[in-house]
Amino acid sequence: MIELNADIGEGYDDAALMPYLSRVSIASGGHAGDAGSMTVALRLAAEHGVLVGSHPGYPDRIQFGRRPMAATEADIITWVTEQTEALAEQAVRLGLRLQHVKPHGALYNVAAQDMSVAAAIAGAVAAFDPALVLVGLSGSLLVEAGRAAGLAVLNEAFADRRYQASGQLVSRETAGAVLADPDRAAEQALALAQGRAISTLDGGSRLIVTDTLCLHGDTPDALNIARAVHAALNRG
Repeated sequence: MIELNADIGEGYDDAALMPYLSRVSIASGGHAGDAGSMTVALRLAAEHGVLVGSHPGYPDRIQFGRRPMAATEADIITWVTEQTEALAEQAVRLGLRLQHVKPHGALYNVAAQDMSVAAAIAGAVAAFDPALVLVGLSGSLLVEAGRAAGLAVLNEAFADRRYQASGQLVSRETAGAVLADPDRAAEQALALAQGRAISTLDGGSRLIVTDTLCLHGDTPDALNIARAVHAALNRG
């Protein structure tokens, strides 16, 4: 079965989702998170045998890292490095090792389309630890930059978000961007896992290469979505 991942340490009910997950990205002090929340998330993941990675984002807690910020490549390298290092330090104390890096929110979306941002992220990850996997939007420039930097990459798709025909995610500010119905999310997840095209919000269809499937803890009815997606993938 294709792996399921989630972003945790952001103030939601992480424990309820953990039985359904194989990998988690932990808020690392940019958009959310501090030493205490990182430690709690790491311990929770360890209890469930789930892989852990950092979830660095724009240092903007007011907007939860969901608005692009003006930044130089040096800024981005610093943010990704410092936030990943902060989580790695807590992981070492627990005898854990980070497995991946997945940018958060607006940084993730900007890196999908801006090669300078994507290259800065990939370079920061490779310099910090070349054994880390870089997780990025499927088919995006971030995945391309990761490969160019010599990193292993994972093409990520989303069970609970709608897509444009271009392969980009529909903005959360657009009506219908989030799949909050468990059955519809499960249907999309199964299609993605089986390599079938999914319907896009603008009336088209798109084939999305999928190595890992993300669930969001802040999506309405997140737990039932996780259950439905997990069950559909097991049946499929």
